[in-house]
Amino acid sequence: MRKFKALIIFLLAAATVHAQTDTTINELTEVVITATRKAETPLKLPYSSYIKTQKQLREELPRSIPEALFGVPGVFVQKTNHGGGSPFVRGLTGNQTLTLIDGIRLNNSTFRYGPNQYLNTIDLFTVDRIEVVKGSGSVQYGSDAMGGVIQVFTKDPQFRDNPQVHGSVLGKYMTGDMEKTLRGALEFGSQKFAVMAGYSYKRFGDLWGGDTTGKQTPSGYDENAFDVKLKWNFANNWLLKAAHQTVMQKDVDVYHKVTLENYSISKMDPQNRRLSYINLEKQFYNPYFKKLLFTASNQNTSETRLNQKNGSAALTKEKDDVNTAGLTADVLTRFTQQWSANSGVEFYFDKVNSIKSQTNTTNGSITNARGLYPDDSKYTNRSVYTLHHFNFNNIFIEGGLRYNTFSITINDTTLGKVTTHPSALVANAGFLYQFNYQNSVYFNYSNGFRAPNIDDMGTLGIVDFRYEQPAYDLKPERSNNFEIGYKLKASGVYSNIELYYNRLKNIITRQKIEGAVINGYPVYEKVNNEKGFIYGTDIEVGFNVIKNLDVTAMTSYAYGQNITKDEPMRRIPPNFKRVLVNYHKENWYAKAEWLNAKKQDRLAKGDTEDNRIPAGGTPGWNVFNLYGGYYVGKILLNAGVQNLLNEDYRYHGSGINGVGRSAWAGVRVEF
Repeated sequence: MRKFKALIIFLLAAATVHAQTDTTINELTEVVITATRKAETPLKLPYSSYIKTQKQLREELPRSIPEALFGVPGVFVQKTNHGGGSPFVRGLTGNQTLTLIDGIRLNNSTFRYGPNQYLNTIDLFTVDRIEVVKGSGSVQYGSDAMGGVIQVFTKDPQFRDNPQVHGSVLGKYMTGDMEKTLRGALEFGSQKFAVMAGYSYKRFGDLWGGDTTGKQTPSGYDENAFDVKLKWNFANNWLLKAAHQTVMQKDVDVYHKVTLENYSISKMDPQNRRLSYINLEKQFYNPYFKKLLFTASNQNTSETRLNQKNGSAALTKEKDDVNTAGLTADVLTRFTQQWSANSGVEFYFDKVNSIKSQTNTTNGSITNARGLYPDDSKYTNRSVYTLHHFNFNNIFIEGGLRYNTFSITINDTTLGKVTTHPSALVANAGFLYQFNYQNSVYFNYSNGFRAPNIDDMGTLGIVDFRYEQPAYDLKPERSNNFEIGYKLKASGVYSNIELYYNRLKNIITRQKIEGAVINGYPVYEKVNNEKGFIYGTDIEVGFNVIKNLDVTAMTSYAYGQNITKDEPMRRIPPNFKRVLVNYHKENWYAKAEWLNAKKQDRLAKGDTEDNRIPAGGTPGWNVFNLYGGYYVGKILLNAGVQNLLNEDYRYHGSGINGVGRSAWAGVRVEF
């Protein structure tokens, strides 16, 4: 704790430094729209937010979107397998953190408690920016945003005064045959119409760990992705966007199942996601009504799991298909110069199909059984909300309400048809005082919730290291998040200091049924009779040391306690730090990065039973990375060296170790 306090003092002192020049720190002036559904600069938002820009993604060239979030303050990325990556936002993950794509929910009714892999089903090369809002989001976007919201915005084609065709080609290779990536994209733009399309080809080999770990087999997988988006300004102030994206992943192995649980085969093959949507926007030159935004979407996630134990002739195949239809409408209204509001309605409908079969590989016989979820289950999510924004010179106030109702119908093979109708009313409020154009203080309260879903209520089968059975008498989880913070953005320096306390109740957790064992696995069922809390701090500072040289430093600390069980909350990340030294000059750049995680030995009983967490806790680690690049006209040549010291390390709760000493090279050509 002394070291932690000393670091806070150091960062606060650093935040007072004012340099004379301002280089890449200017990126912080970009707007954030996730927090309030209305475009606003971070210094005027009474919420904690972070933007991962397209420039950062292009220069650092991460392997996946989860890995792009490494080092984001308050976000800790767990990797059950190499083909996954689940972001913990202030200690919460899985179905307790909401993910959006262009404002559309990625979360569906089968998102499970704890880490999942679905953020990795978004193609990194389609991304314009990633916005993270911590501790808030249920009023703005509905169920699941108890830890916060991660919103991925994809690239838009651009209108141009004269018809033009543009394109780009990108390639990346990583040593150890760990990555071979190719990406091609074409774009056409005119005054009223623009369209772009792209295709990504990715082959990820088995992940090589550090020091004594070596090659982690099997862990590699293949991915192919296709995307297309068009914009059409078809009438006065009417804008139509239409988009489609498909991601297909094959042979996504679950490494720890093979190495720790005696499986010869454990994989997702295939894992696919498809999203299509139409977005209609109308700008009004009206004293009161400013903008109407209507979105219709259809999304399908399909996952096939193959499992076979060593020495067994039984190959189990499970397939889940979730088809989600969505309709949303948002209206921006301005009542006075100081008072505006976003109000709207949202509707999502999930249809879940789940099947299971077991093949005797000796004689070819096939036996069908109930899937992981009850087949033909339905989940309807309806809500209405209003968010109000007040601006009184240097005082900014946010406040809102959302009412959410659900209809859940599950056709259980033993209990018959089960129908339930949970609902929730949530509110938030934020106050920010801006001392000047450079710094501000804020306070906010966010009431969050997560409605029970089909994964909570209908799961039957092996999940991770346990056997789970259905539970139908569940209520929504609730959270009450309080936060205070300070923001500074001056010439050559910025700082964000956040302190939060999140009170949780009706927590849905797995409860072990003592003495019950099925297929060698202990049996669990879901209950939600627990209370807990998580408090912590996220601190980030950046300053321009000399011309063209920036330094940023961050630290995140979270402490979670289950009040009911009088033990730590599960999977709480360790204290995490990052320092980035960034040098940009004309047409080249160089970056040096230090990542540090402390040992996490403050464990819940469920953590000690998790075979992915070593006895005594997850060891601490230090990782050093280098990045660099050179622009030659419209060509970007870049490269990186990862884990310079070749340290063996693992993000807490992961089922696979991090990458060892390795290098990658990339080239991007625009035309």
